[in-house]
This record gives sequence, C-alpha cells and structure tokens, in this order.
Amino acid sequence: MNKILLIMQREFMTRVRKKAFIISTLLSPIFFAAIAILPSYLVSLEVTDVRTVAIVDNTMEFTNVIPSTDYIKIAYINDTPVEQLKGKLDEAGYYALLVIDSTGIPNQPALTIYSQKQPAIDVMQHLENTLEKEIETRKLRAYNIENLDKIMADVKTKVTIKSLKISKTGEEKESNTLIAMAIAYIMSFLMYMMVLITGNQVMQGVIEEKTNRVVEVIVSSVKPFQMMAGKIFGMASVSMLQIIVWVVMTAALAGVGINIISEKTAIKPSTEQMQAMAQADPQLAQAQQLATNTTNETGNTFINSLMNQNFPLLIGGFIFYFLFGYLLYAAMFAAVGSAVESITDTQQLTLPITLPLILAIIVMISGIKSPDGPLAFWFSMIPFTSPVIMLTRLPFGVPTWQLALSATLLVATFVLIIWLAAKIYRVGILMYGKKYTWKEMIKWISYKG
Repeated sequence: MNKILLIMQREFMTRVRKKAFIISTLLSPIFFAAIAILPSYLVSLEVTDVRTVAIVDNTMEFTNVIPSTDYIKIAYINDTPVEQLKGKLDEAGYYALLVIDSTGIPNQPALTIYSQKQPAIDVMQHLENTLEKEIETRKLRAYNIENLDKIMADVKTKVTIKSLKISKTGEEKESNTLIAMAIAYIMSFLMYMMVLITGNQVMQGVIEEKTNRVVEVIVSSVKPFQMMAGKIFGMASVSMLQIIVWVVMTAALAGVGINIISEKTAIKPSTEQMQAMAQADPQLAQAQQLATNTTNETGNTFINSLMNQNFPLLIGGFIFYFLFGYLLYAAMFAAVGSAVESITDTQQLTLPITLPLILAIIVMISGIKSPDGPLAFWFSMIPFTSPVIMLTRLPFGVPTWQLALSATLLVATFVLIIWLAAKIYRVGILMYGKKYTWKEMIKWISYKG
C-alpha cells in the first residue's frame, strides 16, 4: 500500500506543478461561469445603433402602419423608384429597403427586403410582428364584429404554470424544468469530456514511461499492479482537486454575475412615471404595474428555482460518478497503453472503450426529454454508461433504490475491470516490438506468475 501511495504522490505532484494544470484550473471556472451568465447578459443588452428602414408601399394600403422605435426608424418613400433606391442604400443612409407589393389577395401582401448585409433579427422581428398584427386585425374587422378592440384586449391571455416540487415531508419548493434540463446537459457533457480526457492522459503517461524505459526501473522495486493503481489514483486525485476548485470558483463567479444581471434587468419604473401614467390613463397605469410585477416575479421565480436545486446531491453525485467512472475507464486505458509503444497504435484498441461513452451522449438527449423512461433507466444502470446517464436523470429526481443499485453496479464493475486490467498491464508493460490486439491481450489474463 505504501508503494501505491508513493507512486500516487509522484503522479499527483508531477501533474499539479505543470503550468498547463495551473492555468486550466484557474481559467476554466471563468469559462464555465461565462457560459452560465453570458447568454442572459447578452439578451439584456439593447442595440443602441439607430438604423433607418425605407419602405416603398406599392399597394398604398400599409402606409404609416409600421411605427418607428428608439433605434429603428421608418421612412416611407413615395417619390423614388425601387430600382434606384436599391442601388444607393448606403448613400441615402438606409439600413434596408422594404418593398410591399400586391398579390391580388386581400390582406396578403408580398414583402421583400433589400439590404447590403443580412438584416439584424430585431429589425426583421419588428417589421414582421407589426405587419402580422395589422393584417390579423384587418381580417377580424372584415367580420364586422362590434367592440372588436375591447374583445381582443379581453381575450388576450398569457398562461404561466408555477412549478412546485413536494418533498416527502410535504415541503414545497419552486422548480423549473428548463433549469433541470440545463443542469442535466452540462453535468452529463462535462462528465463525458473529463472521463475521456483524463483516461487518455493515463494512457499517454503509460506509453511515455514504457517508451522511455522508465517502467523497467520502476517495476524492479514495485509490482505492476501497484504501479498501475498508483498512476490511476494519482490522476484521480489531480482531477478531484480540479473539480473542487472549479465548483467553488464557478459557483462564486456565477453567483456574482447572476446578482448583477438580476439587478440590471429588474423593471423598476420611477414614481414620477407611474404618477404621470396614472393621471393620463389609470387603466394603462394599472396594466403597466401588472406587467412589471409579472416580469419581476418571473425573474425571481427563475432565481428561486435555481437556488432550490439539491446541490449537495448534484455535487455529491457528480463527484461519485466521476471518481468511479474515471477509475473504470482509466483502468481500461492503462491496459491499452501497456500494450502499445506509440499513440498511433491505440486507435483500433481504444474504439471499444470509447463507444459506450459516445452511445451515452446519444442517449443523453432522450434522457433529458424523458428522464424516467426505460431507455434512460437501463442506461443509468449499465456501469459503462451510468456515469453520464445517471447525471442526466439526477436533476429531475431519481428514486433512492435506483441510485443505490446504479452505484453498486458501478463499483462492482470497477473492481472487476481493474483486476482484469492489472493482469493485462503486468504482461503488456514489458512487451516491445509488436502491435497487439484485444484477442491477444485477453489471453494475458490467464497467464500466471
């Protein structure tokens, strides 16, 4: 055991002293936090560039229908031919040109937009949404319905379902399916990447020591199994250190970023604005206040749902499944590394090892949509795919017996695989001058001594 610890310590210290390890450990949390908060931050930003869209209405039915906004100005052109305008959009100071032609069908115009570059999505949405609403209103008015505007205002409804999770003790907590899906995807994909990367690092380390003949010196004082175990557990300790640093730093950075964005995006109309609106139109002021409360409540619900996640279970589950998932695959990668002398010889041998991981990523999509479905259930039980698929199911809630069964199968399979891998490793680590296949490597398991 002492020899395994010495090799483990050597492997750990060799890895953590490298500049690449320090840089990746410190910079990765910034990257992860940026992934978590940047989309929300970018959505909250407003485009402040003023763009002018020229409109030529050949039907004369939609003149002055599309209004200008703070940053999208609308200019209706009646005295310049379309062909002439198309050729000098930049010179005239127009961002784009919208031409409205007749199709011969009432309230169904042909719309064409011309621009020097692809129009921005906010410009297209403003034009399309405005015209859609106008055409819908005209079609409804053709039915000669009295008080149409009032009916439309009364009928317009937005449905929001508040999701609450009830614990066995009866405690209610706000939840959000989209948040659970995002956490499931991030955890599963991160597990896939880390197991694959660290497993390959173990294999490369074994190949380097074998190629440099360092292993011949080491095995003179330690058993091959002790050497393999020390290398695998040493890499595991390095990865665990990275995960702990990543979790702490990412949580801290993301928490600060979410608070800043929440304060920035919260709608807080001034008292003067509300008083002026109340005097001009009491109903409009009431509607504005309701919309403000609804928007802020939605933001608070999102944050509450995120904070109500069972993070001890998620973090503990991630650490457990990463640790034993890594050990399982690292043992197989180490066995492959012992049988070859260069990275180029590993492609054929590593394919059977990586296939379950690739299959797990494919099943992950189905697992996110249906975490309790039979496909997700069985793949979360199979030890070679459970490190990825169980993390896909974990944010949605997994029965304790399923979690215990999956963990037991994973640990038992790890013990079996590391025993088999050690038998391959003890023979392959001293073999030179030949490319070996899985068939020959399996024969090494039966060798004695």
